[in-house]
Amino acid sequence: MDDYAKIIYKDKTYILPVIEGSEGEKAIDISSLRQETGLITLDPGFSNTGSCISSITYLDGEKGVLRYRGIPVEQLAELSSFTETAYLLINKVLPTREELNRFSVLLNDHSLVHEDMQTFYQNFPRASHPMGILSSMVNALRSFYPGLQATEEEINIMVTRLISKVRTLAAMSYKISRGHKVVYPRHDLSYCANFLNMMFNTPVKPYNIDKDIVKALNVFWILHADHEQNCSTSAVRVVGSGRVNLYAAISAGIAALWGPLHGGANQAVIEMLLEIQKNGSNLDKTVKRAKDKKDPFRLMGFGHSVYKTYDPRAKIMKKMCDNVLKKLKINDPLLDMAKELEEIALNDDYFKERNLYPNIDFYSGIMLRAMGIPTNMFTVMFAIGRLPGWIAQWKESVDDPKWKLSRPRQIYIGPTKTEYIPIDKRK
Repeated sequence: MDDYAKIIYKDKTYILPVIEGSEGEKAIDISSLRQETGLITLDPGFSNTGSCISSITYLDGEKGVLRYRGIPVEQLAELSSFTETAYLLINKVLPTREELNRFSVLLNDHSLVHEDMQTFYQNFPRASHPMGILSSMVNALRSFYPGLQATEEEINIMVTRLISKVRTLAAMSYKISRGHKVVYPRHDLSYCANFLNMMFNTPVKPYNIDKDIVKALNVFWILHADHEQNCSTSAVRVVGSGRVNLYAAISAGIAALWGPLHGGANQAVIEMLLEIQKNGSNLDKTVKRAKDKKDPFRLMGFGHSVYKTYDPRAKIMKKMCDNVLKKLKINDPLLDMAKELEEIALNDDYFKERNLYPNIDFYSGIMLRAMGIPTNMFTVMFAIGRLPGWIAQWKESVDDPKWKLSRPRQIYIGPTKTEYIPIDKRK
């Protein structure tokens, strides 16, 4: 054993192997720790714990690096499409032109959803959040498509079915919530163009598909396609470790993504801006509150728990955001205020010293609002983009020969053995 760590407990030394990843990351393998010592490790939030070995995404928060299957996300955002990036994540390699065409055809072939699913939508309360609806509907897909997942071909069909239908389900939830007629997918449109058409096309006002807006949505979804072992991805892996079907595992990921500390952050950005606007749009006062440690107020969309420098996705998203705002020429005081707030933060020493730069959620929230996406649909947009990553992570865990059912341990701090007291003797 060339590299190892020692743990000394009760005068006895235990040797633990150190494993190294392809980018030089190192980890102490503690898989035999409890068996050998009777000890477990305690790591609230698992921020220092590696739950798996993966070849999907590499992330270096200190250097601001993000790569899918080794390819920098900057190159994918500039040169690739969301469909091609999804293929890369799920199948481990970039597709040939023939493979990409076949994948795109499969996505079109499976884009329709069963008509009976519309009945489900009609029975959700009108105030239901789209993420709750989407999670339920994805889980319900198993009932409509109960086929086996035994062969590679069956898994591929299930995967393309899910990627295609989740886009249709999301657009349907928007249309039905507004009392509008559902728009069905078109076979002549690309994945992103199809979604925009299903969202915004109406009999009264046909939607004009703009290539720059389609490009912006492609980039948005590419940048959200995977992000290592985050909260929702871990949820997919943990639930999937019970060998549940893919739909159930993805439904769990959607539910985990819903939270404001995770996928709901871009929605929280717009809600924060609306609150600032409601209170008089005083940005100097807002920034002053953000700097006050005694004030619980925080600027949403600034800084990141993983990146200790500028979020590499934010640089790309800022460019797309600027392009969309310029293209659509929207007169929105909220968006103007957001750009002003961005300028203040980028030039303020307090924010620069603490690496509190605008992150991807800040720019994506502004861009989605400019595109006409309702605020409560922001997290759904995130979920559609993250789907290929969740699927890739699920497939990788299923194929792992060292697969184990996820079963974390705990340190119990409750009462010791306590005798039961009959109810008539309790004080």
